[in-house]
Amino acid sequence: MTDNASLDIRFTRFLLESKALKFGDFTLKSGRKSPYFINAGAFDDGRKIATLGAFYAEKIDSEIEAGNLPKDIDTVFGPAYKGIPLGVSTAIALTSVHGMEVGYTFDRKEKKDHGDGGMMVGTQLKDGMKVLLVDDVMTAGTAVREVIPKLKAEADVEVVGLVLSVDRMEKTKDSDTSAVKAVEAEFGFPVFAIANVREIFEAGRAIRTADGEPYVTDAIKAAADAYLAKYGA
Repeated sequence: MTDNASLDIRFTRFLLESKALKFGDFTLKSGRKSPYFINAGAFDDGRKIATLGAFYAEKIDSEIEAGNLPKDIDTVFGPAYKGIPLGVSTAIALTSVHGMEVGYTFDRKEKKDHGDGGMMVGTQLKDGMKVLLVDDVMTAGTAVREVIPKLKAEADVEVVGLVLSVDRMEKTKDSDTSAVKAVEAEFGFPVFAIANVREIFEAGRAIRTADGEPYVTDAIKAAADAYLAKYGA
């Protein structure tokens, strides 16, 4: 593979090399038994989190170019705790690589009543600001539903979109609609992912281990297909 490979192939290679994409038998927060798991905790050093932020920034820049996101984003918001390094690294990459003047913001789990106080850290939210959310993986959209009221309580901001690392492409418990589509319909902003699970599994068939074997074997692919046949949207 060269650096001219598509975004989903480059991102899948990064997930595999970082050991962030794991295959096996995992119980998700939703209670579903999944044959694959994306572990954001694997991005545990400066190089990995910088690379991840660069992928987010690349996706954001491409959606701005396509007219799907505004150019004048004021701040990148990453919900505590996993979203904090995502928001910071994405803001750094947008500034240093793409020349965008953009802040970063994250929320506290508990309100601070001393020092600067408040619920938010980083760029403080003000009425009329354009806020872009970043998060890792969406299964049910719970985190978004928790964070939007926090943002609106702080200021009358405009949430212009949400960027995920991976779209698991799963339907919600209550409908055949995907969690992504449900969030888009509920809140009225677009949701983008650097890659979706189908793209990742397709790319994983092409990417080889040191032994020359595909990362995604026939058995892994069959288990993923069966899982998506049951839960996929």
